Amino acid sequence: MKRLMYSAGAMALLVSAGMASPVFAAAATDSSNVEEVIVTGTRTTGVKAIDSAAPIEMVGSTALTKVGQPDLIDALSQNLPSFNAQGYGADTAALTLSAALRGLNPDDTLVLVDGKRRHPTANLQVDGGSPFQGSATADLSFIPVGAIDHIEVLQDGAAAQYGSDAIAGVVNIILKNANHGGAIEASGGQYYQGDGDTGEWSINKGFDLGPQGFMNVTAEEHYHDFSRQGGADQRFSNTNGTLKSGLDPLDAAGIPNAPGYPDMNNIYGDTHYNIYKLFYNAGYNLGDNIQLYSFGSYGHRDASAFENYRKPSKIEGCTGTPANPGVFSTTTPDACSSGTFVAPLPAGFSPREAINEDDYSFTAGVKGVNYDWNWDLSTTYGRDYDRVSTINSANAQLFPLLQSVSPTPLAPQRNFADGSYFSTEWTSNLDISRNFNVGLASPLNVAFGGEARRDTFGIGAGEPASYFGAGAQSFTGYGPTDAADHSRTSYAGYIDLAVNPITGLHLDLAGRFEHFEDFGDTEVGKFTARYDFNPMIAIRGTISSGFRAPTLQEEYYSGTNVSPAFAQVQLPPNSPAAAVAGFSKLRPEQSDNYSIGFVAHPIDKLQISLDAYEIDIRDRIVGSGFLLGEEINGAGTETIISQAVLNAISAHGNVLDSGLSYAGIQLFTNGVNTKTQGAELTANYSSDFGEWGHVDWTAGLNYNQTTITKIVALPAVDTAVIPSLGIDQVNLLSPNAISTLTKATPREKVILGAYWTLDKWSVNLRETIYGPTSQLTSIDGSGTGNGATNLQIGTTGITDLDIGYKITKNLRIDMGANNLFDIRPPTVPNVPNGSGGVQPADGNNVYGEPAQFSPFGINGGYYYGRVTFTF
Repeated sequence: MKRLMYSAGAMALLVSAGMASPVFAAAATDSSNVEEVIVTGTRTTGVKAIDSAAPIEMVGSTALTKVGQPDLIDALSQNLPSFNAQGYGADTAALTLSAALRGLNPDDTLVLVDGKRRHPTANLQVDGGSPFQGSATADLSFIPVGAIDHIEVLQDGAAAQYGSDAIAGVVNIILKNANHGGAIEASGGQYYQGDGDTGEWSINKGFDLGPQGFMNVTAEEHYHDFSRQGGADQRFSNTNGTLKSGLDPLDAAGIPNAPGYPDMNNIYGDTHYNIYKLFYNAGYNLGDNIQLYSFGSYGHRDASAFENYRKPSKIEGCTGTPANPGVFSTTTPDACSSGTFVAPLPAGFSPREAINEDDYSFTAGVKGVNYDWNWDLSTTYGRDYDRVSTINSANAQLFPLLQSVSPTPLAPQRNFADGSYFSTEWTSNLDISRNFNVGLASPLNVAFGGEARRDTFGIGAGEPASYFGAGAQSFTGYGPTDAADHSRTSYAGYIDLAVNPITGLHLDLAGRFEHFEDFGDTEVGKFTARYDFNPMIAIRGTISSGFRAPTLQEEYYSGTNVSPAFAQVQLPPNSPAAAVAGFSKLRPEQSDNYSIGFVAHPIDKLQISLDAYEIDIRDRIVGSGFLLGEEINGAGTETIISQAVLNAISAHGNVLDSGLSYAGIQLFTNGVNTKTQGAELTANYSSDFGEWGHVDWTAGLNYNQTTITKIVALPAVDTAVIPSLGIDQVNLLSPNAISTLTKATPREKVILGAYWTLDKWSVNLRETIYGPTSQLTSIDGSGTGNGATNLQIGTTGITDLDIGYKITKNLRIDMGANNLFDIRPPTVPNVPNGSGGVQPADGNNVYGEPAQFSPFGINGGYYYGRVTFTF
């Protein structure tokens, strides 16, 4: 109640302050940006954001820096109501968080840097139960905020203009190009509960390259430490944290010695990471309207994330010799019928998944104007390479074999090189345009061009110990059946015609043809119109078709996720093993986009826009949900649920851990058709209060609802109905997967802000209101059967505050807090587990774990300080 009152008070402050001026409002951006010339969503030069025929929001450098944690994803999420950031990721998804426009998958948003396609990450988000599942888009964490001049966000389907991935829209990051001056910035902070320590420094500097050129360079480091949420582990503790009775004697004696006991399971929280980033932007005028240009980046990430705690008895063996191997007793726990019992990890262990990542890109081009023709020839190459490892772990099948032929106790291998994966993208573009006087209200702008792109994705096998048997605990290394290299070439051509046939009416028609060597041809088009009745009001609308080619990661990624209770084999859709389970190869997503809206400027310094939209996607690529092959109850009784699933696992070459409760598969498939409908309202206004200072009022509202219009049938070989186990595996998507697509992202997101400046002082107050979200879940993860629960997060207001003071002309300090009133998502309730106890309703292990789909994160309040020196 107290927190609700705090949020209500912050809202009241914004509203009451807004009533002092004609209106408070706006896109959550710098209000001056509406007068800036844009380069996104149009091939016509000189168009301002305020005059765009398509909805475009501008986020300036000031707005990007007025956030707590210095990350580009967070900065955009706190400034754009249609942009939703991932607050928590499981397994390797925790190491590369994503974001998305308009409630769609991140892969449906195209990221550009200075108009050139940004390469994707190789790290595919595999785990189900997340709206971000399947994401392998550009990693915004490798783009330093200090290198950015502003960002243009086109919130409209743009595949006809830019190609694959632009179904939801386009994020175009415009780099700084100053040839002088710069800034040095450093910040630090932590969560209110005292963890998640964060530090960051950034240097930006502009240089002359002779009399006709420039280079702008930015270097940045970003550090973040672990955070932790939740309580004791339900496998070993009662709800009050006391040790359960009836445990294996070895576990009962050793678990209380685990670090942090009884809260020794650290799986829920932020990862630990260090990210280093370097970006440059350069240009040189050759004369005669010709310019050489280049920009590029290098980034390095070291990160690790906790997995579930493992009990001491998970790793045990018996001494012996090659001639007389040690053997476990079949009647006495913790004993050997031959040799001496060895338990090398008496307090258990907490594995971590780790990544060592190198990411770089390079763009070079030449552009100019000849005989009134504008032309731009460029090439861009990007590569992301990830070395994956499991640390502080052990292999439960390998250790007893090695120990059985050694007469002395062995220390198990703890760190494993699980393998690697990489992706590259090499794109070359030629863009040509010219205006022709055709006797209409404006010249006819004719733009056309072509693109050639080469994509690759590969997986490298890990060391044999990482995948022997069931592999290292928490993550099975990539084996020979996973390792492969894949590639794809595509070619595209487009034409774009824009004209004002009469005064006030703007028309834009675009068409694109694209050929992919792995699935053929596609043609898409877009028609955009805007009519200005007068300088105060205009209407605009768009009809377009679009497509998204499946990423090579979605087509070919292969891996195995092992928890203490289940094993989930990720099958590549384009593989023989997937065919055994009845699935076919991936096809492109196809979309139809519609939007209509208006832009109004009723008084000076005020802009209001409202755009309603519908996005219909056919053959949408989604995760299948966890398809069970077998279940083993507490007494060790095995029930075959789908032999086809087990056959697919075998065909893929997997050997699963013993002692699991569930085993099954998951894969990506063209599983559904969806309809996404929504509306975006933005406005901005600037007011001057004289000696009381200046205020930029900002507001934005996004309403977004996704419904499923068709679900593809589950292959008959995978179906199963077993009422006694609560298993009803007859649909491709489980209730959990359906609710994840339709309800786990807030339908409403409102951002209200006031940025007040007076002399040396500034105060940035922002209130973000998230509409209700929910997700169906159960102990087996399907959302039905044992423990079925509808997890819900109600409407929540999150308050951010930043207070700045200029000590000198060049030196500035800021202090502030994100989530000022420490609002946290609800915890997952406990339900009966069928064995006389209780456990979290989603089948996980930590009592009091937060709802992981929370749109505002799981860690509560964060406070920070920042120092900025400009020169």
